[in-house]
Amino acid sequence: NRSEVMTLCIKSEPELCFTHPVDTAAICNECGKSFTNTACGKGFINQSYLKKHQRVHTGEKPHVCSECGQRFTVSYSLKVHMRFHSGEKPYQCTECGMRFFTRATYKNHILNHSGERPNVCGQCGKSFKDAASLRRHCHSEKPYSCSECGKSFTRLFRLTIHKRVHSGEKPYSCTECGKSFTQAANLKIHMRIHSGEKPYSCTLCEKRFTNRSYLKKHQRVHSGEKPHICSECGQRFTVAYSLKVHMRFHSGEKPYQCAECDMRFYTRATFKNHLLNHSGERPNICGKCGKSFKDAASLRRHCHSERPYICTECGKSFTRAIHLTVHKRIHSGEKPYTCTVCGKCFRQANCLTNHLWIHSGEKPYSCTLCGKGFTQVNCLKKHLRVHSGERPNCCEHCGKCFTDVSYLRRHIKVHSGERPHGCTVCGKKFSDISNLKKHERMHSIEKGDIVKTEILGLNS
Repeated sequence: NRSEVMTLCIKSEPELCFTHPVDTAAICNECGKSFTNTACGKGFINQSYLKKHQRVHTGEKPHVCSECGQRFTVSYSLKVHMRFHSGEKPYQCTECGMRFFTRATYKNHILNHSGERPNVCGQCGKSFKDAASLRRHCHSEKPYSCSECGKSFTRLFRLTIHKRVHSGEKPYSCTECGKSFTQAANLKIHMRIHSGEKPYSCTLCEKRFTNRSYLKKHQRVHSGEKPHICSECGQRFTVAYSLKVHMRFHSGEKPYQCAECDMRFYTRATFKNHLLNHSGERPNICGKCGKSFKDAASLRRHCHSERPYICTECGKSFTRAIHLTVHKRIHSGEKPYTCTVCGKCFRQANCLTNHLWIHSGEKPYSCTLCGKGFTQVNCLKKHLRVHSGERPNCCEHCGKCFTDVSYLRRHIKVHSGERPHGCTVCGKKFSDISNLKKHERMHSIEKGDIVKTEILGLNS
């Protein structure tokens, strides 16, 4: 990272040495301080910011959540995180009533109503709604051009990295698996796959990520921001790649074709997953026991088999402390999250969020291929298997595979002979509750026929 150490040009107070950004070697003319991190060269406007940043390198997270034990590098992140437990959303939009956990997401939402564009370019005066758009605009001048393909860049080091695409040079290699990369940053992110490290956590829902950019994209789920718009139908997306895949639905383009069966796919991920059906390959290997799996989802389920957090009431165990905390509410009857519309209560904040979409009619998760909307992300994930043909839940007895784990559970009862659902009228048992309901309708029809016969008998 290049330093952005700040220097003073007019101000006389030493503590205000942050007015203008300069190069790495710059030092404040008034106080002589540079506040530069020796580990990465990044610069800061004061000593306290440098101290907080150094925790990125040391891994120190001194602020601990009393509810679930999650740790944070700065106190504000913990403060926002605690709102997730309490359900508090202190910032409310006066236009639409929507509430937010943080001031930043609230202020960004307000701009949707006002149309205000407060981020102004100092050179041409053009204004933008958000700071990210302004930064992209400021980087529109690209003086460094590639002699091979003509692509231009805002900074020289980006051109240097780009040239490796043409030369094939990948100087950074993983010591664990040998995979090579063009950039040191990409190797660093890759190493987290082996270490399991996920240093970037969402302050609202605790989900963790290996990469800061993945976290930023995820945060749009909470803010509702969808900056990428389809020019054909107006549908909006949180990430540019989703829009790119969606555009293939309009054009009918399926760029990935299976050489075995000629089946074509919209995305590389669904194509690669399909190829495993032909090869029988199981590339996802557990680092502890060596067991292999066809898909990453099966590996994750296997890795979560260790459950150190045990409920003292019923003995059920969990992989994470937060899951145990939520589970305990089943025994205590606690439902701290209440719907302001109908008064219904919930044990988890995300369940309340999903419930509120019933009242609003909003379906924030949409399929990039067919446009179908869903209130929950897991419903969207299941739906995507319709397009990909993926069936990750396989029966260990006969090998039959299913799109949903609930279908697999139902199927396993065929092998076990288990019939837990019994008819209260005749005692007949069923492996599936839906079959029991169909059976019970037969009794209700018979009962209706008997009543009808009795009435006709009385009338005659």
